[in-house]
Amino acid sequence: MRFGYVSMNSASGIRPDVVARELEERGFDSFWVPEHSHIPVSRLSPFPNGGDLPSGYLHMMGPFVSLTAAAMATTDLIVATGVCLLLEHDLLDLACQTATLDVLSGGRLLLGVGVGWNREELENHRPDIPFNKRYAAMRERVAALRAAWGQEEAAFEGTWDRFSPSWVNPKPTRGYVPIALGNSFPLGIRHAAQYADHWSPIDAHLVNEDGEPDVVGGIAWFRSLVAEFGRDPDSVPITLWMFRRPEPRRLERYAPLGLERLVLSGSSATLEDEATTLRTLDELTPVVHAWRE
Repeated sequence: MRFGYVSMNSASGIRPDVVARELEERGFDSFWVPEHSHIPVSRLSPFPNGGDLPSGYLHMMGPFVSLTAAAMATTDLIVATGVCLLLEHDLLDLACQTATLDVLSGGRLLLGVGVGWNREELENHRPDIPFNKRYAAMRERVAALRAAWGQEEAAFEGTWDRFSPSWVNPKPTRGYVPIALGNSFPLGIRHAAQYADHWSPIDAHLVNEDGEPDVVGGIAWFRSLVAEFGRDPDSVPITLWMFRRPEPRRLERYAPLGLERLVLSGSSATLEDEATTLRTLDELTPVVHAWRE
């Protein structure tokens, strides 16, 4: 089992190139950064985990610039978004940015995507997309990105995304950027099973077919849905996010599930300085060494 690490990616914290080098040297296989271009002060949308919004959400740097710095500082480390709010970007600019990062990193980009939980944030970017249609818009956006990446003279016509026949360059190194859907609830799980290249749910949010919290049952349900959609379950890798401390009992439960990796994190989503992050990595590194074998 492989291990990744997610940073809140703030300007006051550890630099992305520094933490990326640390991760590669310590045996982690991937570095993940989240995205929020802004958080509306109104705070009408509640934080999904309950309570006050952690300070780290207010200070995130742009993911693609940060991941470029991380890629340039490393050799083999996968650079990943966890997650990119893909509806909050201009389509063709996003296609170009992601393909550029993929090319510069030598094909190491894994594009984790999601629809987001903050209604006001989406409205500021895309007032034309109703919040209750964001999953449909995400499906369309993924199709449009794949067209832009994969077609020599690309074109797309949809409800929310469209562009005329165009040369859209550069092209990703594999002809596409693998897309990981980070959905843990029933509708999102169905979307991931139907068209994602990769699935990356959060363990604490994962539910089974009956809607009950259940990591093992949720993963089994996902694989059954992949098969129902006519796809090979083994062809869709699973990365499981684990925000709680990686206790041996939990790792023993997850190890037989056929996961590609676990993504670990700091102790909270609050702002932290470089020294705090390095202490966290000191704690996590023995776990990575023990369990990746």
